[in-house]
Amino acid sequence: MRKGSIKNNRVSGEVRRELSSIISNDVKDPRITGLVSVTSVYVAPDLKTCKAYISTLGSKEELDSTIEGLKSAEGYIRRELARRLNLRNTPEITFIADESIAYGVNMTHRLEELVAQIPERDDEEDDKYVK
Repeated sequence: MRKGSIKNNRVSGEVRRELSSIISNDVKDPRITGLVSVTSVYVAPDLKTCKAYISTLGSKEELDSTIEGLKSAEGYIRRELARRLNLRNTPEITFIADESIAYGVNMTHRLEELVAQIPERDDEEDDKYVK
């Protein structure tokens, strides 16, 4: 299976869906707090490894503790994944903190600050150039 192929994308989607379900419903680690979402999963073409990008609604400390909790529960999560999905190999999961949502929110705030600094323009000045 090649990287980026339709089959690889389909397997990555199924793994993402099942990981999300396992994390939200079955894992009972107290370090995993708040709303945890699996933003994306990339499964290697040989099905040996996968990278799971995790995002949480909360602070950076909560995200770090959630990643630590998921790393400690990796064996259980992998076993559940093997039970739910019929794959030749069950991938070894690497959990990575996804900070792209926080980055997007930060950039939005910066843009709003810049827009607030722009002085208001008169519509009459615009009209004299339109004629």
